[in-house]
Amino acid sequence: MKRENMAFAQRVESSLLKEFRKPIWRPFMNAVRAYELIKPGDKIAVCISGGKDSMLMAKLMQILQRHSEVPFEAEYLIMDPGYNEINRRKVESNAKLLEIPYTLFESDIFEIANSQEKNPCFLCAKMRRGCLYNKARELGCNKIVLGHHFNDVIETTVMGMLWGGQLQGMMPKLHSKNFPGMELIRPLYRVHEEDIIAWKNAHELSFIQCACRFTENCTLCDNGGGGSKRQEVKQLLKRLNRDGGKVEKNVFNAIHMLQFDTFPGWKSNGEEHTFLEWYDAGEE
Repeated sequence: MKRENMAFAQRVESSLLKEFRKPIWRPFMNAVRAYELIKPGDKIAVCISGGKDSMLMAKLMQILQRHSEVPFEAEYLIMDPGYNEINRRKVESNAKLLEIPYTLFESDIFEIANSQEKNPCFLCAKMRRGCLYNKARELGCNKIVLGHHFNDVIETTVMGMLWGGQLQGMMPKLHSKNFPGMELIRPLYRVHEEDIIAWKNAHELSFIQCACRFTENCTLCDNGGGGSKRQEVKQLLKRLNRDGGKVEKNVFNAIHMLQFDTFPGWKSNGEEHTFLEWYDAGEE
């Protein structure tokens, strides 16, 4: 079948396995294999927020489910945390356009989070994740999958160092502390945001941003978030890379090869440790 005669969703799938095979499909599959994100018999809730990352992730998971040698089931979830009518319609129309089957459920997260004066975004993210875990468990899933990509990993690490006073990464998978038996996985862990944007532009797709009352005026743009710390870090990393360095790649490599014997202190499972625990044992 010629490409021009294919349905839109088929053209998107074809492009991910051909034109975008190297920048998107391969890093996606590398992460799935390297971090052992999917195991036989998994039932995975693919969480779609409506942004470019989660929509791409859903499409990749759909292709993987069809061709994977590791059998797994998938449920595609869209949670409406309180979108306005335009944004909700946009999320659903994109899912239909990409032929992603979905279950939609509602919550009042925006209403609750937006009533808070301090850290509404933190509360919103925490509540969203809790609602997704609840719905996933209700559907018999043992994992949820989120659309965090390579740049999210780097930016989160740098933000933690500069503003949080801690060297803390973003794991490719996590056991849930509040939902026993549930895991969170991030298969876009090695996919770069610029390649996701290139895929989106190649198919002339548009997606929503956060869509809460703080960002509603830029919900259909791709570089919203104005003066946020994440945007500051984004611009900082771009500038450093422009000066000839491979800063993002170096940060990514660094979090995969931490040298604990060079750190004066660290925390593991909530317990603080110091180099003094082993220092004197190293005397000759």
